[in-house]
Amino acid sequence: MSTKVIVETTINGVPETFVCEPRQTLLEVLREELGLTGTKEGCGNGNCGACCVLLDGRPVNSCLVLAVEAQGREIVTIEGLAADGLHPLQQAFLEHGALQCGACTPGFLVSAKALLDAHPRPTEQQARRWLAGNLCRCTGYDKIIRAVLDAAERMQADGSAGEAALADKAEAGATGNAPQSSSRPTAGEEVRPA
Repeated sequence: MSTKVIVETTINGVPETFVCEPRQTLLEVLREELGLTGTKEGCGNGNCGACCVLLDGRPVNSCLVLAVEAQGREIVTIEGLAADGLHPLQQAFLEHGALQCGACTPGFLVSAKALLDAHPRPTEQQARRWLAGNLCRCTGYDKIIRAVLDAAERMQADGSAGEAALADKAEAGATGNAPQSSSRPTAGEEVRPA
């Protein structure tokens, strides 16, 4: 019989405490212990991206992360993506028909949010490369990529782009210069965190 561990973390902006076994994955605890069933289990071995969540702002496959590793960290699941109404990514996915069965959709949305937080103006190539760890068996990828790029444009126009865009604006305001080109990845730059 294994010893249970108390884990204190923040999930979708809310402090949360849960008890788990050291062997339990974050995916298992999110779905079975906390009732956050939006995060889907696809492969169970980190190959499909359906279980993607943000852990301290970085996309991770929650089937590969032990729940005890969430101690003192910040987690964002698909349930935390929209504050008031749909997130621009969710709206764009609907409008572009970028989903069918829905099993992969939460992982794509969370991964795409991480992309737009890091690179608010991605090229098509960058979006495809970033989302390469997410698999879809139904739609193909063109509608998904178009939805992500459309959401990026909308977020730029609305001023609701990710943290990187806010940093660019702050930097531009402080220096009186336009945002540095470093906010736009080059064609050869690795864009998805390891």
